[in-house]
Amino acid sequence: MQHVLQISRKIDYGLRAMIHLSGLPAGTIASLQDLAVTLHLPREFLAKILKVLTARGLVRSSRGSHGGYQLARPPREISFLEVIEAVEGPVQLNVCLDHMDRCDVSASCTMYHVWKSGQDRMLEVYRRTSLAELASQPAGAAVHPISLGLPR
Repeated sequence: MQHVLQISRKIDYGLRAMIHLSGLPAGTIASLQDLAVTLHLPREFLAKILKVLTARGLVRSSRGSHGGYQLARPPREISFLEVIEAVEGPVQLNVCLDHMDRCDVSASCTMYHVWKSGQDRMLEVYRRTSLAELASQPAGAAVHPISLGLPR
């Protein structure tokens, strides 16, 4: 049986919404209903996520019959990591990496440096990937580590 490090639906939906908004022409406002239908996401859950993204300054919302959502900044200025952290807070692979001394064996643990290296690489990929890159790629295309300047 395979086990996967898994991101939350909240992060997944938030990223999908932000990437979709990134692909719209500048100034376009997308209604909550349009976003939910187009992205096949639960409307009420998406509304909560968009509220958080608005509070964090990544999305701008407008009310009224022609209201909706748009990016608060250009997509090239918003990283994958910024969206993740806006929705769920700081990313860490293991509790030992939060410097809160939650691990009883951290002083003698030989895995710490492996977890730290893995987290650093992962965060660098997320930090270097802008929404503009993801919005401009055809569906199914992958962001390759080489294009990010990272080893394969």
